[in-house]
Amino acid sequence: MSNLFAAIPSVDLCKNLLFEREPDLGKMNPELLRKLITNYWDTFRQKIKAGQIKSSHELDVTVHLDSLSRFIKLGQKPNLRRVINGAGVVVHTNLGRSVLPLEAQQAVNLAAQGYTNLEFDLQTGNRGSRYNLVEGWLQEITGAEAAVVVNNNAAAVMLMLDTFCRGGEVVLSRGELVEIGGSFRIPNVMRKSGAILREVGATNRTHLQDYAEAICQETRALMRVHTSNYRIVGFHSKVSLEELSNLAHANKILLLEDLGSGSLIHFAQAGLPDEPTVQETVRYADLVSFSGDKVLGGPQAGIIVGRKDLVDQLKRNQLTRALRCDKLCLAALEASLRLYLDLDMAKHEIPTLKAILTPYEELASQAEHLARGFQAVLSAKCQISCQKSVSRVGGGAFPQYDLPTVMVFLKPDNFPVEKLKKALLTVDPPVIGHIEDDAFGIDPRTLALTDYPILFKSVLDAFSVAEKIG
Repeated sequence: MSNLFAAIPSVDLCKNLLFEREPDLGKMNPELLRKLITNYWDTFRQKIKAGQIKSSHELDVTVHLDSLSRFIKLGQKPNLRRVINGAGVVVHTNLGRSVLPLEAQQAVNLAAQGYTNLEFDLQTGNRGSRYNLVEGWLQEITGAEAAVVVNNNAAAVMLMLDTFCRGGEVVLSRGELVEIGGSFRIPNVMRKSGAILREVGATNRTHLQDYAEAICQETRALMRVHTSNYRIVGFHSKVSLEELSNLAHANKILLLEDLGSGSLIHFAQAGLPDEPTVQETVRYADLVSFSGDKVLGGPQAGIIVGRKDLVDQLKRNQLTRALRCDKLCLAALEASLRLYLDLDMAKHEIPTLKAILTPYEELASQAEHLARGFQAVLSAKCQISCQKSVSRVGGGAFPQYDLPTVMVFLKPDNFPVEKLKKALLTVDPPVIGHIEDDAFGIDPRTLALTDYPILFKSVLDAFSVAEKIG
């Protein structure tokens, strides 16, 4: 075994041979290069200990140069990488949710390049408030008296409850006691805030009288929560926002609305249900919270809009500082919000809106374009077809509602489709899709036209990887 360990080539030998083949590797951070080479051979040290390597020939550096080079190139890349979303889920939580509009990308770049007036008032020369960067836009777009932004919508809900309901009861329908991704549950968030949950109604039906009978001296607020990633069908009902508003205000308590996705436009033209917008909701609720990175199409943020006196109290809560957004988030959010001043522009320039609203006929045309491109690069390596399928909005928005689409399916001739799926995760950039009927599907809904050449190269590289590993 000691002879086998001694046969592992030195870092310097590996470096010299790699530089001869690929001079660009010489520009790498030398410490990172040394670490990656060491990590590569550490795998073989473990194999020697496990008795899986019997001969020093298996450790010949010339045999390993190709795989060592690939390992180093992969190790050079940051952990957070770009991927191509061919899955057809527009707001894909696992893939970072909404793609930022170009204007927001430029705003983030500008904010990252140097100092900014994040908390500096350029008119007075004194300290300013970071919330002023976006509050005016939110007031204008939603019609709210005031607004504050924190780092996500769960934080927004927590902040509202902590500020106004700590030690008191919050009345909530049983049908809205949701659990979202990562096992985060509304009852647990409420408990952490110090508020006491008062459940009313049944899972499928809650009536105004249920809320009315639950109100007592300890009640601080009535609350509605968006059901996020599920919906109830069949025999069900819920109380309208206007009715809840009248009941809350008659009893001098607050009405809080967690809208979740927080639509600023209607999506009926995409065949989706006509959910209330933020603008409509803020007319009845005292405070409304929603996400910035779902169907709004901006960065991750929790946005709260509503009465000025209440928002001012939120801003003074010590928890607000712990939950605040940084300059990059605020820059992206401001740029995204400005697009909503012209709704036609927003629908075209905000990738999330554009993807959701893309007509079926256009998707069919794009799928044919994709199929022709794959035919050109893959030749006789696989069967290529276009088939009707469905996309999803994702991110807990419009759960269980399908968006008609046409997907391109690739069925390899010489290896199982599962091998192609795995190989597509190893190329640069990786490609995410899903398998249907023993073929790998790619949905044009979540692709930009500029993705096509990159996608063709990644898929071709993945076929090469899959073929090499048999």
